[in-house]
Amino acid sequence: MAETGVPDIAGVILAAGAGTRIGSPKALLRTADGEPWLARAATLLRAAGCDPVIAVLGARAAEAAPLAPSWAEVVVADRWADGMAESLRVGLAAAAETGAVAALITLVDLPDLPLVVALRVLGEDADASTLRQAVFDGRPGHPVLIGRAHWAAVSAEVTGDRGARTYLVAHDATEVECGDLFDGRDIDRA
Repeated sequence: MAETGVPDIAGVILAAGAGTRIGSPKALLRTADGEPWLARAATLLRAAGCDPVIAVLGARAAEAAPLAPSWAEVVVADRWADGMAESLRVGLAAAAETGAVAALITLVDLPDLPLVVALRVLGEDADASTLRQAVFDGRPGHPVLIGRAHWAAVSAEVTGDRGARTYLVAHDATEVECGDLFDGRDIDRA
């Protein structure tokens, strides 16, 4: 529990992929003003109150790691080529080493994700059993809030590039509509 009485929430950035459609690992990309997408995602999670913030890297991890803020924990998904599921497993395993009751998970390729979306998904009552997902005009997206009680089951169930969507649906995750705040689209092409 944080000193304020608010439960500790880990922030997890999935940033391990090769970014084949965009031509480079997305963890290496920068905004038009030069800010690394990785640093922007970490700063957003920290501003939302996440502590720790964990960046999961994979493709060209040695090049991407210096783009993370010094206060972020960098972990490497050695089997990143197996898909998003492997990155999610590695991120949740790192979160499990902390006292966090839940993990707020986002993707590195959402550099324009507004803080208000993360805060809306977090809500004020996250605990170990929480399951919430941002939706944008009904379309599922990120961030996703997964309580600690689900981490082992999510890690066991996810495969390939599917992520946790099947698990979230099967376990009645609360959908948090955020279409009034953002379009929710990740960046896949240059």
